[in-house]
Parts: sequence; C-alpha cells; structure tokens
Amino acid sequence: MSDAKLLVKDKDIVVPGEILAVGIDYLPGAGTYRLGDDILANRLGLLMIDGKVLKTVPLSGRYLPKKYDVVIGKVIDILMSGWKLDINSAYPAVLPLKDASFSYIAKGDDLTKYFELDDYVVLKITNVTSQNLVDVTCKGPGLHKLKGGRIIYVNTHKVPRIIGKKGSMVSLIKKATDCKVIVGQNGIAWLSGEPEMEVIAVNTIKVIEDKSHISGLTEKIKEYLEKITGRKLEIPSEAELEKENLSEEHREERPREERRYERRPYERRGERRFERRDRERY
Repeated sequence: MSDAKLLVKDKDIVVPGEILAVGIDYLPGAGTYRLGDDILANRLGLLMIDGKVLKTVPLSGRYLPKKYDVVIGKVIDILMSGWKLDINSAYPAVLPLKDASFSYIAKGDDLTKYFELDDYVVLKITNVTSQNLVDVTCKGPGLHKLKGGRIIYVNTHKVPRIIGKKGSMVSLIKKATDCKVIVGQNGIAWLSGEPEMEVIAVNTIKVIEDKSHISGLTEKIKEYLEKITGRKLEIPSEAELEKENLSEEHREERPREERRYERRPYERRGERRFERRDRERY
C-alpha cells in the first residue's frame, strides 16, 4: 500500500531543502532530487507538477543556451569567419558565414552587407559544446534580421508563461494590439506595431512576468487586454494556435534572391535524372 503524499501545490514557491513529496509514487524532475523516500527542492523556484513528476522553474538567473532554442541575438562583433552575438547569456554566440544566408558569401566579402553591429537577429542554436561555445544559424523558417520595432528584456525563466501554452498568450497580445511579437527563449523580445499599441503590448508582457505564478493567467490577461483596448477577444483553440504557428514558421522573411537556392527542382531526361541549373547563378 502506498504512503505517498504531496506536501505542496502546483505553482507554489519552494525553497532549497523543502520537502515536496513523501513516498516513491512521485518522481524528481529538474530542480528537485530524491533523498530516501522524500523529494526535495534544490533551488528557489516555482513548482510545476506534471503528472507524477515534480520540477521547479528558477525565478532568476542568466539564460543557459540549449541546442535548438530559438533566440534573439545582438551583433557585437564582426569576425573574419562570421559574427559574434550577445544572446543575454554569460556566453556569446557565433554565427558562421555558412549559416548566415542562403546566398554564397565569398571570402573577404563586406560582412556588414548582411549584419551590422547592433543589429538584432532571430536565430536558432545549433550546437553548445562542453566549453560553452555556442553556434547559431539564421537559415530556417522564421529566422531573420529584425527591422524597426522595439526590444525588451524579460526574465528568462518566465518566457514559457509569456509565450503561453502553444503560444496562446502571445497570440492574445497580437490580436489585441495588431503588433508583431517574437519572444526569444533567451529572454529577449521584439515588438513592432503602432506606437500606442506597442506600449500596451510591452505593459501586458510585464504584467504576465509579474504574475507568472498565478493560476488561470491566460483568462486574466484576456480580461486585461479587453479592458485596455476595448476589443472583444477569444482565447484561441489549440487547432487555431497550431495553424497560426505553422503559418508564421513558413512565412518568407528572406529576400527572393536568397530563397532561390533553397529548393532546386529536377527534370528528367529519358531514364536519368538531372539537376536543373539556374542560369542566372552561372
């Protein structure tokens, strides 16, 4: 017979050494550990209960780069082999020439034609070494240089709440303000729209950040946006969110000449297949 007992509630604030559950029915996740039959917290954070797994989300700290994360970076140096970017981490990232553009970049070319100092870029992390060397790419759906708009910084560990489940929170902000919004997993966000709507979007993100520990936050943010904008909003369904995310991921952000070489069609001659070359390229 199991004597398992949960001693805390979902989204409680827990401290290091606090006993979260007793018994072997519960499993330790990130930020927790087992000691005998007990599960304890090993850091200050927000408790998240996922079935029988207990984990904590830290309330502060710098961003730790992880492979496949989509981040927003600021160009801080131009190298011979690419660009160095600040990604709001203790470790800078490097964007190699081969991952900067679908166009061919010749050795010795003027790299400022692609990215200049202080440019902000949406990137994906492709590799993080044991020495914390971070490589990123700008080749892929939704990855591009940002133009105009404004940049804000948020608590890295509250990014999942700001984005919402399958992007529900960001979708609400977009519908209420007609702003374009991109939230990097490194705590850097970009917004672009009418100035007064940008202010509303920024303030909404700050409210989410401050109240990230509250249950039913999506509904509360919906009411907040309806009151401040005077618009009637609906929380999008999962199907709507999936459709919206798919549309945004495949939206073409690169110049047409950069997209020409992403797919190269084939033509058949008899029983053999030849790659059809673009005459302009040669």
